[in-house]
Amino acid sequence: MSATQQTSRINYICMAAALGGLLFGFDTAVISGAENLLKIQFSLDPTMEGWLVSSGLLGCIIGVFTTGILSDKIGRKKTILIAGIMFFLSGVGCAFAPSFTILIISRMLGGVGVGMASVVSPMYIAEFAPASKRGQMIAYYQLAITVGILLAYFSNAFVVAVSKDHISNGVLNWLFSEQSWRAMFLIMCAPSILFLAALFKLPESPRWLVSVNRNDEARNILNTIRTHDDAGKELNEIVNARNKNESSSLFPISKATRIPLLIGIVLAVLQQFSGINAIIYYGPRIFETAGIPSSNALAFQVIIGAINLVFTMIAIKYADKYGRKSLLKYGLSGIILSLMLCGVLFYTNNTQGYLLLVLIMVYIACFAFSLGPVTWIIINEIFPTNIRVKAVSLCTLALWVAVWMVGQFFPWLLEKAGAAITFWAFAVFSIFNLIFSLTVVKETNGKTLEEMNEVFISPH
Repeated sequence: MSATQQTSRINYICMAAALGGLLFGFDTAVISGAENLLKIQFSLDPTMEGWLVSSGLLGCIIGVFTTGILSDKIGRKKTILIAGIMFFLSGVGCAFAPSFTILIISRMLGGVGVGMASVVSPMYIAEFAPASKRGQMIAYYQLAITVGILLAYFSNAFVVAVSKDHISNGVLNWLFSEQSWRAMFLIMCAPSILFLAALFKLPESPRWLVSVNRNDEARNILNTIRTHDDAGKELNEIVNARNKNESSSLFPISKATRIPLLIGIVLAVLQQFSGINAIIYYGPRIFETAGIPSSNALAFQVIIGAINLVFTMIAIKYADKYGRKSLLKYGLSGIILSLMLCGVLFYTNNTQGYLLLVLIMVYIACFAFSLGPVTWIIINEIFPTNIRVKAVSLCTLALWVAVWMVGQFFPWLLEKAGAAITFWAFAVFSIFNLIFSLTVVKETNGKTLEEMNEVFISPH
């Protein structure tokens, strides 16, 4: 293959795998438009409303556990395919759910797919990407998440617009007008089909193939994405790293992996305790609390989704140029400032007008080029291959537990403590994250996955 063909192939592989993030983002954001409609239809109290949101997240936790078993047994590609099927079944199940119980089960099924994809998609990308572009390519996953969020906002806004018109067809009128939340979930099937179609052309991860002693297949795949000399050198590094790690009997929670595991778990939890999903899930309610009509709230959500998308491009461009820690430092500083000021606006009851919206846009922008992509980048590059899926699953599990906690308790916190205290709490967690990132997190820019032992693995 020519250099151009190799570049095109590696880009396709990484972008196709990153589409798992698109489904992740769509599933996360679609509930923001359906929430109020479901609350009315099923007469949900705050606790059940939190369960509606967090049930999908419990599915994510199940998916993370499943991936830890499946990915090492059947390979990365087949695991991603199963995740795509789960997404599709969830979209159909939610759209045609005859009861609230079936809706919850379908949400959990989609959550399983999200959980599986959140482990294996960025890990698969990390195992294919060259060291010089690994940060950029793993950031594709975060970019896909933002695209999924934006598409969900657009599709929700479209369904809301269509629901105002009477549709002559009985089934379509039921889906898009009488119970328009069903259409919001049904639309999720379209990106699910796109994801599945893109996956069939993907090869298996060379690092997984080496881990199961299929070295010749790994060499053949590497020869399609690297020069002949680079492919041979990389294969030797993978084999040597496998032999070394097997002989040292590394496990996810061993003395040797304590530092990277601490970094991965803390970054994952504090990413979510910055409040990002609270704003995505409950954005319309926050805007309504600020006096912005609900009809405009969805439009503002679309604006937020667009900003999220644009500023994620900064991470893609600069993660490998300036390093992971620089993006964390500047992004977290902006996050802390915007959250503190949002709290002040709510505390002083000065939320009318557009200043609150501007501050939330600043928050989203700072998250999009720092915490969002950099957390996924670091988690997926700091562990050796033989324990990577287990360790990444553990970090991702911590992330989803944090997401579940925010989704479950945010409505209660907003109601009991008020918006000001809620925003300030997110700011305090972000201050902890900034201190941790500056003092504990180590720079991984430009290192191969096999060289991470020198950066992160502490001696016995």
